[in-house]
Amino acid sequence: MPSPPGPESRPDRALTALHVAGLALLVCAGVSAHAAYRAIEEQAARAAPVTTIASGYEAQEHFPGAALLYAGDDSAAAALAAPARGTTGTIALPDLPLPPEAASFATADGSIHPAAPFDMRRASALDRGRALDCLTTAIYYEAATEPDAGQQAVAQVILNRVRHPAFPATVCGVVYQGSEHSGCQFSFACDGAMTRGQPARASWLRALRVAAAALGGYVYAPVGLATHYHTYAVTPAWNRHLVMTAAIGAHFFHRWQGWWGTPGAFRQIYAGGEPVPGPHARIIEALPVPAITLAATAPAPVVAKTAPATIQPAYAQSGTLLTPARTAEARPGDSQILDRWKDSGKLLQ
Repeated sequence: MPSPPGPESRPDRALTALHVAGLALLVCAGVSAHAAYRAIEEQAARAAPVTTIASGYEAQEHFPGAALLYAGDDSAAAALAAPARGTTGTIALPDLPLPPEAASFATADGSIHPAAPFDMRRASALDRGRALDCLTTAIYYEAATEPDAGQQAVAQVILNRVRHPAFPATVCGVVYQGSEHSGCQFSFACDGAMTRGQPARASWLRALRVAAAALGGYVYAPVGLATHYHTYAVTPAWNRHLVMTAAIGAHFFHRWQGWWGTPGAFRQIYAGGEPVPGPHARIIEALPVPAITLAATAPAPVVAKTAPATIQPAYAQSGTLLTPARTAEARPGDSQILDRWKDSGKLLQ
């Protein structure tokens, strides 16, 4: 009979069983971790937003902050892309009924009401990038040589317009409004300023910082709810119908009179869906067509036919085709040309 196992072999067996159990636990843990990783990966793939394929302007590495891609001397670039003298354009007040609270508004109110912080929390990454590019461009070309306060005031005017129902509900829509013709709202968008060369890198970076702060919620309170501005060098007719809110740098800033210039009017919600940064395609107005061209293309007048009864018998058959007489001597294919002219088409020997 085999002898029972000694005391020294029992720990070995227990240790072997523990090894097997531990190995099984490791295998199970590995399988569970792999399954959990696959589940997390699938969930992340389902929750991943649909990315937009860049095309056109953005595919050419012009977005955002295209000036950062330009290498060169800042002074030379500034000479080529000199910022324009900033001036906004006029636009009609919205044709909307005033809300009930507008009836109690005092038209003589001359106080300055700071704007609310601009809110882009619901904007997509694409909208944020386009808005930053458009606002930076406007600040650069309208106020590149202004102090920080002057640039912040210009940025505030643009964002004030985005929130007013008289203007588009996007940043790029406001900046390039009307650029399809000569009546653009911001002068640089249609006066050729953007085609004069490369922006100065240092000035662009400065405008970029101001634009990022404004889109992030910074409010430049001294300008109030201004939606228009112009430089000292010009005196537009519309400034007499608006309320001046501030004189900052080289610009005068104005808001609308009455209820449309109060905080209650600035209720438009940022829409998102920013258009591609850049001026709109120009609209070519149709030229007037000369009268002589119209006369040449007019249909010919219809002439009445002559009644058969008024035609003389001698000319009654003048419009019918003549057919050669068929006689007994004439056969199909016989020539009707006289003998003297039969050889008229042959070459002379």
